Amino acid sequence: MKYSYIDHLYCPKCENTYSHEEKNNLCECGSPLLVNYDLDDLKNNLKKEDLIGRAPTLWRYHELLPVTKEENVVSLGEGMTPLLHMPVLEKEYDVTTVWMKDEGLLPTGSFKARGSAVGVSKAKEVGIKEIAMPTNGNAGAAWALYATRAGMKSHIIMPIDAPLITRKEVYISGADLHLVDGVISDAGKIVGQSAHKHGWFEASTLKEPYRIEGKKTMGLEICEQLNWEVPDVILYPTGGGVGIIGIFKALKELMALGWIEKGKLPKLVAVQAEECAPIVKAFQEKKAASDFWPDSKTKAFGINVPKALGDFLVLEAIYETEGYAIAISDEDLLKEQQLVAQKEGAFICPEGAATFAAVRKLKEQGWLKSEDRVLCLNTGMGIKYPETVQEEAPILPKDATI
Repeated sequence: MKYSYIDHLYCPKCENTYSHEEKNNLCECGSPLLVNYDLDDLKNNLKKEDLIGRAPTLWRYHELLPVTKEENVVSLGEGMTPLLHMPVLEKEYDVTTVWMKDEGLLPTGSFKARGSAVGVSKAKEVGIKEIAMPTNGNAGAAWALYATRAGMKSHIIMPIDAPLITRKEVYISGADLHLVDGVISDAGKIVGQSAHKHGWFEASTLKEPYRIEGKKTMGLEICEQLNWEVPDVILYPTGGGVGIIGIFKALKELMALGWIEKGKLPKLVAVQAEECAPIVKAFQEKKAASDFWPDSKTKAFGINVPKALGDFLVLEAIYETEGYAIAISDEDLLKEQQLVAQKEGAFICPEGAATFAAVRKLKEQGWLKSEDRVLCLNTGMGIKYPETVQEEAPILPKDATI
């Protein structure tokens, strides 16, 4: 039996195909490339019951991942994060079922470990030695650390006001770290020019095909953890949008394999910040792609992406699942971050908090129903964003009592 059933890469816009055995970035038409698997062959050789007893990492789904030889897998034990029931928040929001998929427990403290594990592993398999990428923080930290584990050199450029902890993660990995006085799109321009100049492989979001494959394992895990059923609604904090694209891809592949009920897709909700909401604006205008969002800013730094390369794929996922796109103010998401900690004991990242704020808002608007089974993605640890919490505590003398 094959380790992977990868067949080829294809362009979702012009339908060009490419070999997965070669180094690939974008299609010649400028679109991101997606991975195609021989699902008919896989269906005959793998049953969902075969997963029982496998290691609790994302590599338990290796047949649906792009690495063809196990010796090329670069891992820090990532995957199978907990799906937590949130009973206090169910009452708070008046929603029957609220779950949280907690990605903060992954290596490097965020969901970015998934994309970097698979992306770096495939890069190793096709002989890449040096990568370059822009980042808002967590992705750069993850790719830098996984690249080091694979014996690769990495060049990381991030905005100067990216979270300090992620900057330190990149630095301590031994990566070549640079800061730019701008946003991620500015960092992206520098990476593109430098990668071309020096011959580095550009691993920017969706400019390589395999980050999506790592992120889609969130969708695979959700279905397995719910005994191969799907929730009614999945809310995802959306910047570059790779997570929502990946989850949608996972759902379609599981349907093709007959592992989940055909035609029953959860509604996918893209959650953005009010001051950086290009996907929301495009959704409201019923467009197929978004426009560049000028002067973007938000405390939820991971979703501060003014124009996503795969915006058309995000919007396609929303439209096809009859989902939604909603913008949340910084004030509301920070309030919800505190509420989730105080009500459920979970210190989540501001991006994850935005999804909970969205549940509240969508229920108030009537889009969410009380009987809906709702799943929020928390994409990272709250402790990676200490600046979002302004604590106040009295200082006591040594002999004090309280």
